[in-house]
Amino acid sequence: MKIPLAKPEILESDIAAVVEVLRSPYLSQGPVLHAFEEALAAYLGVAHTIVVNSGTSALHLALRTLGIKEGDEVILPSFSFMAVTNAVLNEKAIPVFVDICPNTFNIDPAKLATALSAKTRAIIMVHSFGYPAQTHKIIDFARRHSLQVIEDACEAIGTEINGRKAGTLGDIGIFAFYPNKQMTTGEGGALVTYSAMTAEALRRLRNQGRQSSPEWFQHIEVGYSYRLSDINCALGLQQLSRIEQVLSRREALARSYEERLKRNGNLTLYTKESKNDRISWFTYPVLLAENFHQRDRDQVWVNLKQAGIECGRYFPPAHLQPVMHTVPFRCGDLSETVSIAGRLLCLPFFNSLEENQIECVCAALSESLSHRISSKSLSHATS
Repeated sequence: MKIPLAKPEILESDIAAVVEVLRSPYLSQGPVLHAFEEALAAYLGVAHTIVVNSGTSALHLALRTLGIKEGDEVILPSFSFMAVTNAVLNEKAIPVFVDICPNTFNIDPAKLATALSAKTRAIIMVHSFGYPAQTHKIIDFARRHSLQVIEDACEAIGTEINGRKAGTLGDIGIFAFYPNKQMTTGEGGALVTYSAMTAEALRRLRNQGRQSSPEWFQHIEVGYSYRLSDINCALGLQQLSRIEQVLSRREALARSYEERLKRNGNLTLYTKESKNDRISWFTYPVLLAENFHQRDRDQVWVNLKQAGIECGRYFPPAHLQPVMHTVPFRCGDLSETVSIAGRLLCLPFFNSLEENQIECVCAALSESLSHRISSKSLSHATS
């Protein structure tokens, strides 16, 4: 049995919506784009949504619009997809990495003060795997020190913090719609804001710095080609229309994994910390016990792959990536980041995942962990 790590859910209604756009005169910057932006804004409860061609582009535009420039410092987690760090480096700003809370995968608010300097301008707050960050503590810290907050909800559409949607609490929120996400546009992303001025600046930047004007000369700043086509938006609009059913389905899958794995003493599972929060399950992460190491996790990953089960080793710490040898950055103690990154395994997770597949994954995982323990015990006995 082959079980992928992720698989997009594409229904016939999705295909029909895309075909309808293909048969229209408006393949880009047309009415479906505006409909998708309006629907997304309504779902999130924000004033303005600006869709772009990727979550990485959204990060870039957020940093540029908030005025982050060369030499400025931006606080962010090292435990995150490399796009977060790349966006900071592309603006020639300096990443300042802080450690994470072991029970949330997200920035530890208690570590922010040690990262602060006279050059600090912003915090990128990531909701990793759809788990809510300690949003209010991080934002309160930012406000006390006059810092901007970019809320990265690329893995967290539908996540809630005290009843509010993730991505709507910072100065700018960002989302991504890559095929492995809870909903997809094929490729795509979005920015959200309550500020009309910020929204207008974002729309200019995604379209070559071009302002909406009857004037012939319209390009008033350096911009980018970060537009998202109506073709992509048609898919997104359909996917968004059933997002609550999707999130409920993924919650059920998470409960199924938990029921099968909760008695396995070799694993730590993750659940929400507050009854007022909601996890939007991007994937299903499990943490190997502290007596395991990265080489053990990697061997378990190999064993499962050989059994036809694809898993994810998220995330290699950004501060240890080879490219970081060539650029300036700062960091303090990142021991939790390194420890968790080396022991974390993300199990197959997608809407059409079936119970017998979950059973297969859990059995193979438990067998591989038991085998590693036996191998380690034998090694100690003969040493």
